[in-house]
Amino acid sequence: MNSILVRSGVVALASVVASLVLAVSIVPALGGTVDGNAWMMCVLCPLLIAWPASAYTFWQSDRLKSAHRELARTHAQLAAAHRRLAEKASRDDMTGMLNRETFFARLDRSRRRSDRGTLLIIDADNFKAINDNYGHLTGDEALLLIAEAIRSGVRSGDVLGRIGGEEFGAFLTGAGEQEARQVAERVRREVESISFQPKEGQMLPLTVSIGGTVCASEATVPELVRAADRLLYEAKHRGRNRVIIGKAPVSRAA
Repeated sequence: MNSILVRSGVVALASVVASLVLAVSIVPALGGTVDGNAWMMCVLCPLLIAWPASAYTFWQSDRLKSAHRELARTHAQLAAAHRRLAEKASRDDMTGMLNRETFFARLDRSRRRSDRGTLLIIDADNFKAINDNYGHLTGDEALLLIAEAIRSGVRSGDVLGRIGGEEFGAFLTGAGEQEARQVAERVRREVESISFQPKEGQMLPLTVSIGGTVCASEATVPELVRAADRLLYEAKHRGRNRVIIGKAPVSRAA
């Protein structure tokens, strides 16, 4: 308020000065004289009109600026909340990895940017038996340990998602067959080294089977998934706790 009074006072004084200058310049030119009443009117009128008018204008201007600042702050908060909600909606609630829909959308975008990379599908071995014998809460504990081991095994920048109950996807950006095999084996060993005790004094081994397909430039995302799935099932049939990496066959129109 003090700032408004000071600013409006300055405007009022400037108006008084302007009024006096005009009176002194114009009235004699028109053949008149500036007497005491004229001087008083030149001072009082600007003070009575300009001061309250400018004070009201400055007050409204400050309110408008404050409203704009509050609006900008609220907009920023809403944008941040929207980003948080969008991020939450894209994540699996339990593991924090990308959910199935978001993982495959990210895979598709990555494939559009670059033809290079390898898709891994990682499935926990004998996981139904854990749920059946120890309960789903224990199964969830095991799944969280497996998810953390997968995170430890992949590289920074690789795309991870939970694409099924006990099935995970990993897109190894830019990785060829040899590097993908090394990463997949590291993931397998990380899971195998977990010390999981569903009951005190009872150790239960955790393992995963991994099927991986090196991305051909012409391959679509569904073709990559089908190829990785076939190799995953092959790893299961060959005894589980193993990695099989291959190349995706590409269907070509006749």
